[in-house]
Amino acid sequence: MSTDPARRVAALVEQLNEHNYRYYVLAQPSISDQQYDALLAELAQLEDAHPELRRPDSPTQRVGGKATGDFATVRHATPMLSLENSYSQDAIQAFDARVRRALPGEEVRYVAELKLDGVALSLLYQDSHLMRAVTRGDGIQGDDITANARAIGAIPLRLRQPSIDCEVRGEVYLLRQDFAALNRQRESDGESLFANPRNATAGSLKLQDPRLVAARRLRLAAYWLRTDRVRATRHWDHLRILRDWGLPTNPEARCCPDLEAVWAYFREFGQRRDELPYEIDGVVIKVDDLDQQRRLGFTAKSPRFAMAYKFQARQANTRLLDIQVQVGRTGAVTPVAVLEPVPLGGSTISRATLHNEDEIRRKDIRIGDTVVLEKGGDVIPKIVAFVPAARPADARPFAFPEDCPACAAPLVRDPDEAVERCENPACPAQLKRRLEHYASRQAMNIEGLGPAVAEQLVHHALVRDVGDLYSLSPDELRGLERLAEKSADKLIKAIGSSTARSFDRVLFALGIRHVGTTVARTLAAKMGSMERLRQATPEELAALPDIGPKIAGAIQDFLAAPDTSNLLEKLAAAGVQLRSGVGDDAMDSARDGDTSPRPQAEASYFAGKTVVLTGTLAGITRDEAAARIRALGGTVTGSVSARTDVVVAGDKAGSKLDRARELDVEVIGTEQFRAHLQAAGMDPETG
Repeated sequence: MSTDPARRVAALVEQLNEHNYRYYVLAQPSISDQQYDALLAELAQLEDAHPELRRPDSPTQRVGGKATGDFATVRHATPMLSLENSYSQDAIQAFDARVRRALPGEEVRYVAELKLDGVALSLLYQDSHLMRAVTRGDGIQGDDITANARAIGAIPLRLRQPSIDCEVRGEVYLLRQDFAALNRQRESDGESLFANPRNATAGSLKLQDPRLVAARRLRLAAYWLRTDRVRATRHWDHLRILRDWGLPTNPEARCCPDLEAVWAYFREFGQRRDELPYEIDGVVIKVDDLDQQRRLGFTAKSPRFAMAYKFQARQANTRLLDIQVQVGRTGAVTPVAVLEPVPLGGSTISRATLHNEDEIRRKDIRIGDTVVLEKGGDVIPKIVAFVPAARPADARPFAFPEDCPACAAPLVRDPDEAVERCENPACPAQLKRRLEHYASRQAMNIEGLGPAVAEQLVHHALVRDVGDLYSLSPDELRGLERLAEKSADKLIKAIGSSTARSFDRVLFALGIRHVGTTVARTLAAKMGSMERLRQATPEELAALPDIGPKIAGAIQDFLAAPDTSNLLEKLAAAGVQLRSGVGDDAMDSARDGDTSPRPQAEASYFAGKTVVLTGTLAGITRDEAAARIRALGGTVTGSVSARTDVVVAGDKAGSKLDRARELDVEVIGTEQFRAHLQAAGMDPETG
């Protein structure tokens, strides 16, 4: 290893950019996330010590320190037109006939690509460096979101080929697992859920803090290239060039010599769409020959050489029996549709969120209507419309309450939000949700304190906040319905054991608005104690990674609330950990998803590997198994693909095991899995 800082910085930049290429483009990561982070940390330290060595294409320069203001409007050099699309096979045949009439006697080949459910983005490179990123907007002009694009790891800051001037267009999207994790985080933070990955992606690109964009784990699939540097004759060649230059493309694209091959492609992915790690809503068909594309040209709205063939949405009709409102732990009041149970997308749906009052009015949904329910993959069930012809005479509009249904306090609506909130800190509904959240597995992990027990604790006025849990007596619990003496004693023991949870988990458990597990870890690491956190200024908090002004404001509001001091005194008196460096041991953190580096990670069987878990694993839960793999340097994903290294198959393993065999991915059973854990000192029985 060179001791010359300039040479070491140059080597680290090249090494990290190469790892990004292998991860995002080749889907063949060669090191673990922990090893990558260690190299990135070394580079950051060197650049801090030698600022003159900091390069614009350095991976440390992806995220700036300041939030973005209003996004400037930029005109596209070439309009970003939308594709004509259809759900009809006849329409695709008509498209093919039009193409062949315009190209009489010529051979016509197509490239079929998956239509990712994301957001189009234009990337401008000058001298191989990323200079500008612009959203599609209205097709003629879009928003300059360059700072946010730089925060997306899949977008190279410098192309692998030198001296390139070009424009690249692609689809920014979220993997299913990252979308689900984002919604879980928002639910924990008391925020409304994103309806689908596309909405989540669009919202992420318009965030004003690039650090928050970086945390969203957005991906890119490039599909268009404009440059004078290469003389390609086929769209297929452009896809290859994009990959060679370091831009990820969708690996499922395929050359189709005729329309029959297109039909086969469409049928194949219509069947496989649920197995893919991302959402798709159809197939894009493009004439492969670039000269033919030029001669076919454009209409005012779309290219004549391409068309989208969309899958039918998964929908079902059912009756809306009622609309109820529920109060979350942060006071947000959300309307929920109560439905006649109906099977859809592999599950039976009886309830669906209606998001807010504005959404109900916009769709004119009334109690008694027959409604159209939609659900796809990991997308949460939603009502997309009502059936006018089936509306009964007695269908009635829903009147949103003016007062909280749980405590009768007036509801308040922030002008910048579409959510009504109850601001009564003594609201029993909020207290129930706060108790459930406090006791949840990622928080204080109090086994036995579920919704039924939380309901009774509040109903019998045994607790006024989570701090009162630690003063409960066995006799008080034994008096609760369906809580026998043995169960009451176990719950008291579980509450007592929770005082050993680490400070970051306590911060998450407190239910501060917008503070999820990631922000809680940042606060614990940077502040070190509750005392220091209470002394921090809003500016100090906003400058921390993953936070920004909005979250900083929520933290300040919580700490300034009249009841917070009393709550923290109760927790301190009970022995709850209110500073870092004490509490849970490393394995307790690993069980709950802590991915900080472990000494044995480099040498472990799982280091640098992408692992999928399927079936029931004897003696260990899936969450615990995933946490151990991450702690040993591996990456855990939810679906099997060509990038998967190992599938751990337990009892009743299903389609993931079949897919692993199709792709010739290594499969290990529970015993082998345990043996690898034991070799790394993480046996489930001793860890």
